[in-house]
Amino acid sequence: MNRLFSCFLAGLSACVAISALGWIETISVDTVMVMAPFGATAVLIFGVPESPLSKTKNVIGGHLIAAIVGVVFVELLGVNWLTIGLAVGSSIFLMMLSKTTHPPAGATALLAVMTSQSWGFIFTPVLLGAMFMVLLGKLFNSGSKKLSNA
Repeated sequence: MNRLFSCFLAGLSACVAISALGWIETISVDTVMVMAPFGATAVLIFGVPESPLSKTKNVIGGHLIAAIVGVVFVELLGVNWLTIGLAVGSSIFLMMLSKTTHPPAGATALLAVMTSQSWGFIFTPVLLGAMFMVLLGKLFNSGSKKLSNA
């Protein structure tokens, strides 16, 4: 597959994934599925799917760890300049320790604290959205491989 077509497919796949999350929001009452960190996740999943940072355990584990850490800091210490930094730093520490580093998840921790998220944030948009992104990544990337082998 030539480079131009490969780049086009990556962009198109990311477009479909993020748009699908947005569409789910329109048909579900009070459900948030899109968050800014998923834009960066899409770059990794669709743009560099072979990267270790794009692995399923990294995407889901990284976002999940960061969301939990962010919500814990909000619950225990509230929102202030220190908890924002502590949440991001602690998330990085735990992702590295668990070998689930996913750079966009740093923004998930930041988002959780800056917007005073509660426990529901961990399930949606974080867990469901990350799982959805990974699933679409697997589907699109396997289709891209088939096209390149044809």
